Amino acid sequence: MITSQSSHSNKLALKPPPVGVAFLVSQVGAHAALGFADRLSALKLKPHHAGILRMLGSNPGLTQQALSELLGIFPSQLVRLLDLLEGQQLIERRNSPHDRRSYRLHLTRNGRSLLAQIGKLTQQLEHCLFAALSDRETSLLRELLTRVVTQQQITPGVHPAYRQLGRR
Repeated sequence: MITSQSSHSNKLALKPPPVGVAFLVSQVGAHAALGFADRLSALKLKPHHAGILRMLGSNPGLTQQALSELLGIFPSQLVRLLDLLEGQQLIERRNSPHDRRSYRLHLTRNGRSLLAQIGKLTQQLEHCLFAALSDRETSLLRELLTRVVTQQQITPGVHPAYRQLGRR
């Protein structure tokens, strides 16, 4: 049954089609991704920049080559992203003591500060997204989704969207 729309705020009263768990996960994931991107825009960042900062925060000294392989993106695409972050003084490239052709990536003080802000935004987003769940249920959901990530051999901590960068 569809109701008439007399104002922009009215919603259609539709009977939703049956959906599976994969659809629900995708639906919540897309909603979360949009919410994260919206919150990051206040910091003048995009999600893929935040992901790189997060990875370097957990793995200081990672090489550009290792980061490219981990994210599954072309080295030339990564260089453009790193150039931008370096231009904003969020990361720095240091020569590798073992290979002068290789750079090790580190967060700057500004990068670490911004990463802390990203962490706060992420906590706020999670609180909003999972307000309908108890702490125990949220913990269980995290555990279950982590098992799916492992079983599907998805790289932990890396969003699959990186593989689409530069390929559109």
